[in-house]
Amino acid sequence: MNPRKEIAGQLLECGRRLEQKGFVAGSDGNISARLGPGQILVTPSGMEKGRLTEADLVVVNEAGQVLDGNQRPSSEIGMHLAVYRARPEISAVVHSHAPYATAFAAAGIELPDNVLPETVYFVGKVPLVPFAPPGTKAVGEGLGPYLAEGLAFLLANHGLLTIEKDLSQAYNVHETVEHSAKVIWLAKALGGAQPLPAHEIERLSQMRKEQAKK
Repeated sequence: MNPRKEIAGQLLECGRRLEQKGFVAGSDGNISARLGPGQILVTPSGMEKGRLTEADLVVVNEAGQVLDGNQRPSSEIGMHLAVYRARPEISAVVHSHAPYATAFAAAGIELPDNVLPETVYFVGKVPLVPFAPPGTKAVGEGLGPYLAEGLAFLLANHGLLTIEKDLSQAYNVHETVEHSAKVIWLAKALGGAQPLPAHEIERLSQMRKEQAKK
């Protein structure tokens, strides 16, 4: 299969899953993936992520200039490009307003990363990035200090951003973080979530680091 067509199909599927899960409303959210050196495939501005076609997608270069496509690229393209510049090993970025994760971001509360084993192993720490006006270069600049490592970021008063080596993995991290946020939220009604033992967190964290090297 043509690599571009395959990546486009993965991107469209990711958009459908975000909509089906209720992680986006209206034209919320944006998704991108590396096509190759200097080429990024990204969702268009102002369109529903669950109803996109391959013809709607836009190819931009590392400066955000359109190379191919009839639509305007997402207004958040600067945020995506900041990720790709800082993390050469990353090839996919997913951003949504997943309700539970975004609730933590809106409340200015960092999501605990010591409650569910899956979060510790597959995601790790999820920092809370200070607010920056959506669609401005300030979003990418604000992310800068947090991008050295990690796969998920809460954007204060904005939403959830996840990154990975491909779209499938980036989406899975997205869903894992949202599930964790939901469980922690629900656990509050039962007195609050209890953290994992420190030695178990250390064990899982070490496993994650070793897996990342492969």
